[in-house]
Amino acid sequence: MSWLPLGHSLPLPRQPDTRTDIRTKLARTSMACFPGGPSLGWALLAFACLGAPGLAVEVTVPAEQLSVPVGKTAELRCSYSTSVGDNFALEWSFVQPGKPISASQPILYFTNGNLYPTGPKAKRANLLQNPPTGGVATLKLTDVHPSDTGTYLCHVNNPPDFYTNGLGLINLTVLVPPNQPLCSQSGITSVGGSAALRCSSSEGAPRPVYNWVRLGSSPTPSPGSMVQDEVSGQLILTNLSLTSSGIYRCVATNQMGSASCELTLSVTDSSEARVAGTLIGVLLGVLLLSVAAFCLIRIQKERKTKPKETYWGSDLREDAVAPGISEHASVKADSSKGLLERSPSASTATTTKSKLSMVV
Repeated sequence: MSWLPLGHSLPLPRQPDTRTDIRTKLARTSMACFPGGPSLGWALLAFACLGAPGLAVEVTVPAEQLSVPVGKTAELRCSYSTSVGDNFALEWSFVQPGKPISASQPILYFTNGNLYPTGPKAKRANLLQNPPTGGVATLKLTDVHPSDTGTYLCHVNNPPDFYTNGLGLINLTVLVPPNQPLCSQSGITSVGGSAALRCSSSEGAPRPVYNWVRLGSSPTPSPGSMVQDEVSGQLILTNLSLTSSGIYRCVATNQMGSASCELTLSVTDSSEARVAGTLIGVLLGVLLLSVAAFCLIRIQKERKTKPKETYWGSDLREDAVAPGISEHASVKADSSKGLLERSPSASTATTTKSKLSMVV
């Protein structure tokens, strides 16, 4: 094969019906890639054009995290560069914090010239430019909720442009002010003891920080006896004294606002507590003795006012039952006695009748 100098045209033989000549394919490829006409130099470069993949899909998103107050509208900016054709498709999806990208949930699709919102955010999600065929794929999410915090994926797919994955990630944080915190205390609130004051808000993004202050004109406890944790909201008071008593306020703060709660700490003296306990015990004892004395006096008075009954020990009742004999036995005895009392009459009647017989 003889090579022609640069600038001369490469002769193209007639193609067989059953087989395509590689030189013809190379020439056609060079003409498609370089409109100046097929030459040997351009033909050599056409090998790269022949085996090159589709163009790269470049997706651009902001590098910094996006923060939006609760209830406002979030614009998640996403742009791309590719040749939009019949196969162009756009997808927005959402991943909750702490979960992998594979667990993403779709928000909307754009394909075949139509937009298809889907999922729980469908009514609040839309595209800034619809159709997104001008290189802008920005997503608008209205009335953002705290549950909207997470990672959003902008995915552009345009076959045969597969040189990159065509994916952009945007982190969204929905800002929420802290709600009113809950104050509580624990520990031994006596002189020399230690107490822990706690404060916590159930809402707030970013996470609020906590600060304890003492109200009033009482002297502030020494720094060594007061340790505060702004993250957990705990205040530790050690070596308590009577001057530690007072009202303490906890303030929860983030960039959206602040909220507070108050707590009253009462420190007691242990010696005074013992004296008070002893005094209470004495008072209770005196009260019990007074009640007992009152009851005894009342019983004595009732005995004096009640008349005494005279009892003669030698008096016996005819119908009295002897000790050791039941009432049933007594009734039986009375019946027998009646029969015995009637027997002499019957005997007398019999005797009289016999005497009359003898006289006759």
